[in-house]
Parts: sequence; C-alpha cells; structure tokens
Amino acid sequence: MLAIIQARFSSHRLPGKVLKPLAHLPLLGWTVQRLQQCELLSNVVLATSDATTDDPVAEYGQQLGVEVYRGSLNDVATRFCQVVTARRADAFVRVCGDSPLIDPALVDQAIALYHDHDCDLVTNVFPRSFPKGQSVEVIRSRPFLRAWPQVPLSEREHITQVYYQNPDQFHIVNFSSGLEAAAVQLSVDTWDDYEHMQNLIQTCVGKPGGWRELVTLREQLHGAIAP
Repeated sequence: MLAIIQARFSSHRLPGKVLKPLAHLPLLGWTVQRLQQCELLSNVVLATSDATTDDPVAEYGQQLGVEVYRGSLNDVATRFCQVVTARRADAFVRVCGDSPLIDPALVDQAIALYHDHDCDLVTNVFPRSFPKGQSVEVIRSRPFLRAWPQVPLSEREHITQVYYQNPDQFHIVNFSSGLEAAAVQLSVDTWDDYEHMQNLIQTCVGKPGGWRELVTLREQLHGAIAP
C-alpha cells in the first residue's frame, strides 16, 4: 500500500509549518518517520507543489529518501491523480503533512479494514471521533480517478470532499475511536498548535507513543479536550 503525504510551504495560518523544527526533526520529518513505522505500507510519497515556494519542501523530501511528486499548488486532487497514475497504485493512504504524530498502528488498522472490505474509502472522520492529526483515509484509486475530473477547481484542495458530499455514490467504511476525541488537537495548524506540539514531543523525549497515550499526555499538559 502506498501512502501519499500532501504538504506545502505556503500554508495559510502558519506558513512554513511543515519545515519548522520539532525537537531533532522538522515537522514533516516526523510525519514521514511515523509512516515508515507502519507494517502495511510499502512506500511513502511526498506530493507537493511545483511553486518555487515549495522547493525547500521537495528538497527536504529528497533528503529523507522519499519519492517526491510536484504538481499544481491549489489543485491538490490532480496532484494526487498524477501520483496514483504514475505509481499505478490500486489504492493509497492520504495523510496531511501537518500530522507529525500520526499513529502508525492507526494507519495499519485502516489499511487492514480496506483489505477486509470491498469499499471505495476507509476513513475515521465520517464522523470524526479521533483527534485532529490522527485522520486516516484509504482510497481506492479507480473511483477516485473517475470522480475528480467532474469536481470544480474550487473544491479540489480537500481531495475526499466529493465522497463525504455524495456518500450515496460511494461505499464508505468509517471506523471509530470509541471516544469523543474529535476536539483534541494533535495536528499543527496555528502557532499555538506548534508550541503545544513542541511541548508534547519534548515531554515524550522524542519517542511518542500511540494516539491514546498522546491524548492523555496532551490533556495533562494543556487541559482536557483543549483545542
């Protein structure tokens, strides 16, 4: 199974966040490292844009030894279509680059569910019950490649939106955490998120555990279910 990380330097609320240092690694390095711990992933690809602002992102991906694909800055869906077509992947896992502590076991759980079901999408955000930063989507390539040419350019930044807006047209399998953890922030979207993530990783001594341990630790550091 192929994992595709979407990342760009020009994020709106915190520009350059994917290369900001967290302990001994840039944020994107944590995301890649966590995915490389997955047992059911065979390859990790970084999909960034061909804008000059993303040259440092592409260069860092190459330093990490992952494949780098570059495409449209705003048309993220087409960027993914190009990767899937080039790799001839039957399915792929989508992960956001601002998820430095994505749980490898959670990714493996989603992949296993995909293999057990004849479905178009396995997700844990429909509805969301896991923390932000622990979102996993496993997407069958063929219906994805058929769906996206019909979607307006203005809607192509969030590549699974077409599934959630038209659930009757796709076979979607959602899995739940069993908790009400949707408000817990384990991704990096703002400067406050970045500072909280710094504290979290430093407290973990650079060796964070699974998502449940991270939720408990974050609550101890910043208060229960604090956004």
